This record gives sequence, C-alpha cells and structure tokens, in this order.
Amino acid sequence: MTGNHPAAAAPGGTSSISGHLPNTTTSPGQKQSGGHSHNKFMNELHRVRRPSWAFAALCIVSLCVVLSFVVCVGKKCLKKKDKEKDKKKGKDKASRGSDTEMDGGYSEPLKDDGNKKTELSDIEPKDEGKLGRLHFTLDYNFTDNTLIVGILQGAELPAMDVGGSSDPYVKLYLLPDKKKKFETKVHRKTLEPNFNETFTFKVPYTELGGKTLVMTVYDFDRFSKHDAIGGVKIPMSGVDFSQSLQEWRDLQKAEKEESERLGDVCLSLRYVPSAGKLTVVILEAKNLKKMDVGGLSDPYVKLHLMQNGKRLKKKRTTTKKNTLNPYYNESFSFEVTCEQIEKVQVAVTVLDYDKIGKNDAIGKVLLGLNGTGTEQRHWEDMLANPRRPIAQWHSLKPEDEIKALLSDKK
Repeated sequence: MTGNHPAAAAPGGTSSISGHLPNTTTSPGQKQSGGHSHNKFMNELHRVRRPSWAFAALCIVSLCVVLSFVVCVGKKCLKKKDKEKDKKKGKDKASRGSDTEMDGGYSEPLKDDGNKKTELSDIEPKDEGKLGRLHFTLDYNFTDNTLIVGILQGAELPAMDVGGSSDPYVKLYLLPDKKKKFETKVHRKTLEPNFNETFTFKVPYTELGGKTLVMTVYDFDRFSKHDAIGGVKIPMSGVDFSQSLQEWRDLQKAEKEESERLGDVCLSLRYVPSAGKLTVVILEAKNLKKMDVGGLSDPYVKLHLMQNGKRLKKKRTTTKKNTLNPYYNESFSFEVTCEQIEKVQVAVTVLDYDKIGKNDAIGKVLLGLNGTGTEQRHWEDMLANPRRPIAQWHSLKPEDEIKALLSDKK
C-alpha cells in the first residue's frame, strides 16, 4: 500500500515540477515547454507591484525622446530650405548681372554711387571753408571829415547753434587805434540777417589812408563767449572815396582781437511797469584784468542811473578781496516810471578797490537808451518781458569807449 501511493501521484507531480524547472526536458519537445515558461514569467511580471512615480518618469522620458527627435528633424528641414533659397538668390543675381536689358546693368549703378561719393567728398571741404558773405556800404563826408559805414545784410552764414541757426550781429572798428567800436543789433535765429544800420567814424581825410576797417560777424550767446563767425578787413588806402562804395565780400576767418580783455560781468534786469520799478542784480564777474602787483584784484561794481548825461542815482556792491572771478548776487532797485524807462541808461562799472590811491576802473557796460549790440538787445528783452528777470553776460569795455559813445548820442 505504501509503495503504490507515490506511484499513483506521479502523473500530477510531474506537471508541477516541470513548471518550476523550465530546464527539465520532456518528450513532446522543447517548444511547448518554452512557451509555457514564457507565459509563467509574464504572469509573474504582471503580479509585481510597480510604484506610480516610476510610471510618470517613464512617460516623461518618452516625451523627451519624442520631442528631441522632432526638433532634430525640423532643423534639418529648415537647413535644406535655406540652402535652396540661397541657390535661388545666386541664380537671380547671376541672371540680373547678365540681363542688361531689364535693369540697365547691375554693375553700373555701383559705379555711379562711387562717383557720387567722390563728388561729395570733393565738395564738402569747400562748404566747410565758406563762412558766409557781408553786404556793406562805404562813404566819406569831406565836409564833416567822417567815414560812414553801412552794414546792410549778411547771407549764407553757417549755423553755429544746435538748432541749425545763428544769432548774428556785426562788430566794427578802425585799426590800428580801436578807439571806437560799434555793434549792430542782434538778429535772432537767422542765417540771412538784414541789419540796415549806419555808423560814423570821425577821421580826418589825411589820416584815413593809414586806417583799416574791420567788420566781424559774431554769433550771440547769452551765457557764454560769443563765437566769431568771420570778418572782412578793408584797408582805407585802397578805397576810392570819390563815389559811394557798395559791395558784397566773402567772410574770412576772424582774427583774435589784439586788445587786452578786461573781463565779463553777468547781471539780471527786471522791470515792473505797474510799480515803476527797475531791478538790477549783479550776479558775478569772471576773467577780470589783473590790477594789483600780486596778480589779483579787489573788484566791486558801481551802478549809475542816468538820463541825458546826468547821474540820477548811484549804488555799489561789496568789495571782493583777491579775486578775478568774484561772485556777488546783490540786488539793486531804482524807481523809474514808464515814461522814463525809454530815456534812461544804466552804467555798470567794475572797479579795483585801492586803499591808498584812486580806485581804477577795470571796464564798463552801458545799458539802455544809448546801448549798442548785446547791451541793447538785453534792454529790449527786459522791456519785452515785464516782471520777468532776464540774465546775460556782457564783455567789459574801456571807459573811454563808453564816454565817446555817450558824447556822440547826447
């Protein structure tokens, strides 16, 4: 009984053992046993629990692979298209170069452009050398022994300001003495100014041959040095005064004035018509002439309100010690009615204080009725802008020149 029990269980036992031992050989053949073992392996693989993060990672990796493949393919396609376009362009250029009937030859316009460039380069230096022209008249009055100079107009002046324009005026004097200088009015924002002003120099005819008339065109600047645009020099010995002379002259590069600079003063003017109040603010001065032995000065400013050559009121600033660039910012007021404002003058004199001797005048500026040039323009701007302070720099002039100007216009 015991020996027959294992034998009876043999058929069932062989199938279970063969399932767990895939290498065991069976008589039907190896194909059947291999397929059975493969199915068993897949069943076991499906039974294994896979975490959710592994599935997500697998998806992300798959997407990256697909996207990289798409990008690579797209780049290759674009490169091919670019190559095809370049080839087409090359063919078009070749056809344009050969077909002269369609566009008149491709190489000829290039030559024309080159010619235009060379022509411009030839013209530009000539334009740079042109400073404009000045129209003037000359006449001599033998009865009064006076030289009469008429400044008519300027033309083709170069632009000196950022906005492409200039503020021209003309300064004129006789060499070699320079005793008297005249200035025209300033004309705002124009390269073709019409001056139409006449000036008179009292010179005996016997001395006229040794004189030279200098007319210099300047560009006005309210807060900095005025730039010289160009000038005209006319020796009087070469002029025939038997008849009046009228002509145009090209401006030449202006020479620096030989006279010693006296310095500049900055002041503000303000007039209130309703109150009849004229306010003058002395702001500062710069580059004053050295008056002391030590190479400095002790400058102060004196103001005179004048009418018909008479001094009506007098005021002065404080004295600044040992400086050529004093800063004041001192205000002075004068009572001037609306009827008087057109008839008065303000004489501004910068002096060097001296404890022992007389205080020497460094230079002077005349504003108002008898003013000329930039001084006259400053006064007109003040009248045109009531209740508004108008500041401006002025170059100091010799005291004798201002006295001569006052004596001529009394």
